[in-house]
Amino acid sequence: LQKLIHLLQATDDPLIQEQALITLSNSAAFSVNQDIIRNLDGLSVIGGMLSDCIPKVKEKALNALNNLSMNIKNQEKIQVYIQQVCRNVESAPLNSDLQLAGLRLLTNMSVTNDYHQKMINSIPCFLHLLSEGTERTQIQVLKVLVNLSANPAMTRHLLRAQV
Repeated sequence: LQKLIHLLQATDDPLIQEQALITLSNSAAFSVNQDIIRNLDGLSVIGGMLSDCIPKVKEKALNALNNLSMNIKNQEKIQVYIQQVCRNVESAPLNSDLQLAGLRLLTNMSVTNDYHQKMINSIPCFLHLLSEGTERTQIQVLKVLVNLSANPAMTRHLLRAQV
């Protein structure tokens, strides 16, 4: 895991980055690896890939963070990327794998009320995706919206959102 994280930092080759991110994502399916990746500062390395201009690299980084977000301590570190993830969802092509990867991460990050405030500005986007997206996109958006709606503090923001 340490070598994969170092490889991500050392290369600019998008194909190598994608493969390293896929391997980290698969490794993160095991809870012991989630802690190891966090302790090796892998969350910030992977999070840094969200600003990459290549959509496939961003998508693989989102998938890795999604798997890593199953851990409360990791969520505390990943939450700093929520607004960037929301921007990626908004700017990604409609129904793209990149958009779906961002929505899956936002679903996990919205299970508790802790980070809902960071998603407020994206509510109009979520409602637009609910209206315009394919069934896959709609299902993923609904998961985020259901999580947000479970928080009474979000009611006003959800009902006043301009679509």
